[in-house]
Formats: sequence, structure tokens, C-alpha cells
Amino acid sequence: MAGRMVVGSAALAGLVRPASAPDPAGGHRVLPVRPELTGLLPNRGLRRGSTVAVGGGPARPGGTTSLLLALLAEASRAGSWCAVVGMPTFGAGAAAEAGIVLDRLALVPQPGPEWPTVVAALIDGVDVVVTAVPSTVPASVADRLAARARQRGSVLVPYGRWDGADVTLQVVRGIWQGLGPGRGRLRRREVTISARGRGAAARPREVKVWLPGDELTRVIPGPATVARPGATRLRVVAGRG
Repeated sequence: MAGRMVVGSAALAGLVRPASAPDPAGGHRVLPVRPELTGLLPNRGLRRGSTVAVGGGPARPGGTTSLLLALLAEASRAGSWCAVVGMPTFGAGAAAEAGIVLDRLALVPQPGPEWPTVVAALIDGVDVVVTAVPSTVPASVADRLAARARQRGSVLVPYGRWDGADVTLQVVRGIWQGLGPGRGRLRRREVTISARGRGAAARPREVKVWLPGDELTRVIPGPATVARPGATRLRVVAGRG
């Protein structure tokens, strides 16, 4: 089953719950994320009202879409609604494999020139709103959407560069595994994810994870390296227990 495709203002209005409606996630101020991603976020999850950018720029290295899916999966499983705006190639099949519940996923692949209005409406009634960032976003529009997310308790997740985000997650390196000498197939990628931000997220952090990741993981210290001052380095590897 695919996520719900939202077309037109009437369909959008029917999707967004009234502000007085009960919070489907139980009113928790922090939505959960996969354990291997908790060290990247100051509240160890997606804090309601925050803006968490993924990608950090127009040139997105391999693994960024997998990171986005991994970021949404636990909140979706816990009962949160998610919306994805302006990403026509977003794959519902890949989302389901990552653990996102398609019955609580709304897709707006082509928001058109009213992109800010569509995103603002979804912020009013959806727990996590992912939006591809247009090539040019006036600072006033970005500030207005971030402020609306703070007021409504939604998590705004811009996919691309977004100045002023509370946290920006970016894949900075990646190595595929699975190919042997002349044979095999690509199975997973070890990626290094960096996090930077402001306030509680001002200290740079990095983790290494498998994308796609196994359900069972454990965190162990990475190899001894000369780290940048204030940086945190973790390594996440598959484990079976």
C-alpha cells in the first residue's frame, strides 16, 4: 500500500487534524529515533517544535535519502503522522522497508507555487513535515515556517540547505560493502553522518552507521583518531544478541 497522495486544497484540509484534536503521539515532546541516531540530536530524538535539516546543501552525497528514511522510522512506528512535500521520486516501497507506516504517511509530490502555504498547512496537523527545499527560499519564509513549527509542536525537516536549523544532519562519507573480487552485490553502506547546529547542538558530532541498517545494532568506540576539539565520534556496527 502506498502512502496517501494529497492533491488539492480539499484533500489537504481533510488530512490536517484540527488544532484541538488529541495528539496522536500522546503529547510527548520528543519523538523517538533509531538508537544509532540518538547521539546526533541534543534531546536524543526529534524535539517537537524544532527544525532538523537533512542534507545541508544542493549537492547531496549518496546515503542522504536513506538517512532521511531512518530519521522518520521510529516516530512513524510510535504513531506519528509524517508528510513529505516536493519529492516526486520519494519511494513508498523504500519507506516501508525502512519501517515507516504508510497508513500514516502523506505525500505531496508537486506542491506548486503555493509551497509555503502547503507546508504551513501540514505543520498545523502533522507531527513530522519533510520538505524538499526550493532553490531559493527567502529568509522571511524560512523563519515563518520554523516559527509555525515551534508554535504547533510539529517537527520541520527541510531536505536541503536551511539556514537557521536547530540541527543539520549530513552524510559526509560512505563506503559500500557486499562486492567481492569480481562478484557479489551491494548490500549496505557504511556512512559517516555529521551533526551541527545551535544551542544544545552547537558541539559538532559524528557517527558511523550502516544504511540500510540492521534491526539489531550496538554502539562501540571507533578507532583511536585525533579528533577535532569538542567533536564526538561513535561507530555503530551490526550486532546479534
